[in-house]
Amino acid sequence: MSSLHLHRHHGDVWHDGAGHCHAPVDFGRAFLIGTALNLGFVAVEATFGILANSMALLADAGHNLSDVLGLLIAWAAAMLSKRSPSRHYTYGFGRSSILAALFNSVLLLVAIGAIAFEAIQRFFQPEPASGSIMMIVAGVGILVNGATAALFARGRRHDLNIRGAYLHMAADAAVSAGVVVAGLAIQLTGWLWLDPATSLVVVAIILVGTWQLLRSSVAMSLDRVPDSIRAHEVEGALLALPGVAMVHDLHIWPMSTTDVALTCHLIMPEGSHGDHFLTDAAEMLRSRFAIGHSTIQIERSEVTDCPQASPDVA
Repeated sequence: MSSLHLHRHHGDVWHDGAGHCHAPVDFGRAFLIGTALNLGFVAVEATFGILANSMALLADAGHNLSDVLGLLIAWAAAMLSKRSPSRHYTYGFGRSSILAALFNSVLLLVAIGAIAFEAIQRFFQPEPASGSIMMIVAGVGILVNGATAALFARGRRHDLNIRGAYLHMAADAAVSAGVVVAGLAIQLTGWLWLDPATSLVVVAIILVGTWQLLRSSVAMSLDRVPDSIRAHEVEGALLALPGVAMVHDLHIWPMSTTDVALTCHLIMPEGSHGDHFLTDAAEMLRSRFAIGHSTIQIERSEVTDCPQASPDVA
């Protein structure tokens, strides 16, 4: 029986399901710019929300404030994930990015819950709001939040933590756009109920994206096979290696929002004929499935009492 552990660390290099690589990107600057822009805008929007007596503006300011916290959490997790493994944290701190994505999804749900609660109250206690101030301030919000979302657009499909930051900013841009529409409609019609109604529509839009983020982050927290990888395809690729008669105890899980790990046992009656087989197998897993951290154990006969064996990898 022999085994080999191989780890190919790629930093911020991403891979898609076909193993294609993407250039490394440092999002530290994006987090810094996004945090600074949004902190400044929160102060401006809250001030004018009070002056305009606009529930939509105040709700948007509160949402922006929660997003600043979300950005800081995602930023801290991104920095932690780059730290080297230690004696007590032998895998490093990569999973902090998963926890950040989970926390940010919960934070978004709390934020939209608060907005919905205030909007419903405003239905029963309508108050006059300045449509012109709403439109001007919310228009600035579209620019600020849209620009911040663009900073994270490139990484949103490859890193759940970055996707969380992107969704925060894109959601705020959507809220601001809704406030602009509500302000214009109030100016033209005088219908004060449009202010809270617009807030509820935007809440529904944000909820759709947040729910997907929550599902993905919970799945990663529970070590589910990443969506970009099909476990049966990985098993088939391992079975296709020369000399492999059977694959068992196959496990694939996310180590962070960008790194994937694998462990498995390969039944090879004739043996592996050297470590080059294991090196080639690990390289195949990296290039085809973006699995950069693999541990492969070779056995000449099947071990039938493995408690963690996976009978179904589909």
